[in-house]
Amino acid sequence: MEIKSILMDMIEKKERAMKEGKLEGRDLLSLLLEFKHQNNSLTNEDVIEECKLFYFAGHITTSNLLAWTMVCLSMHPMWQEKARDEVLHMFGKRTQLDFEDINRLKIVPMILKEVLRLYPPLAVLYRYTSCETKIGSMTIPEGVELVLQVLHIHHNDKYWDKADEFNPARFADGISNASNEGHAAFYPFGWGPRICIGQNFAYLQAKMALSKILQNFSFQLSPSYAHAPISCVTLQPQYGAPVIISRI
Repeated sequence: MEIKSILMDMIEKKERAMKEGKLEGRDLLSLLLEFKHQNNSLTNEDVIEECKLFYFAGHITTSNLLAWTMVCLSMHPMWQEKARDEVLHMFGKRTQLDFEDINRLKIVPMILKEVLRLYPPLAVLYRYTSCETKIGSMTIPEGVELVLQVLHIHHNDKYWDKADEFNPARFADGISNASNEGHAAFYPFGWGPRICIGQNFAYLQAKMALSKILQNFSFQLSPSYAHAPISCVTLQPQYGAPVIISRI
């Protein structure tokens, strides 16, 4: 209700600015409202739902990934040092990070993938069959809800060697060689035609943010940290992720 109220207030202010010709710049909300007025195919409720989707899918999931990454690197300082050495070797203390250099990082992406394996944004994925569907020898009728237990698959020793251990090196040769089942056992962004369209953007955001953090800070867990992952829309630390940060 609070989020809906905030978004409705933003919509009303943006529409007022558009009518008065005082709109400064064009952002996602402006584009949605322009489409709404041009086509009469969107309601304010539709716009609110789109904004919520972009906020939760595009912001909260990435911030959760960074929080879990800092927790894991605090628990495993050797990997924190490896990642920092790579970042400093690639960028030094430059404030502007080059896009091409970001994509040449090796250790940082391995760490992010391992964090996504252990703490995927969504613990489960839901899908519905719109028609009768055949998977292997199993026939599923139309209108059935399917639940994919992502967390269970990511922590299953059948698919992953020592599945509960934090070991980014398993991704050294790519996702397809990381598990005993190849891509089929790694679902942090879903799979197939319904895979998250923002996964590449999320990876880029996370790599840039983590690189900036590693450039400037070292960190360790606060004594008050209690490890208690909880699924509440997304998988998050139930009691937060307090860390002690030191400038380097």
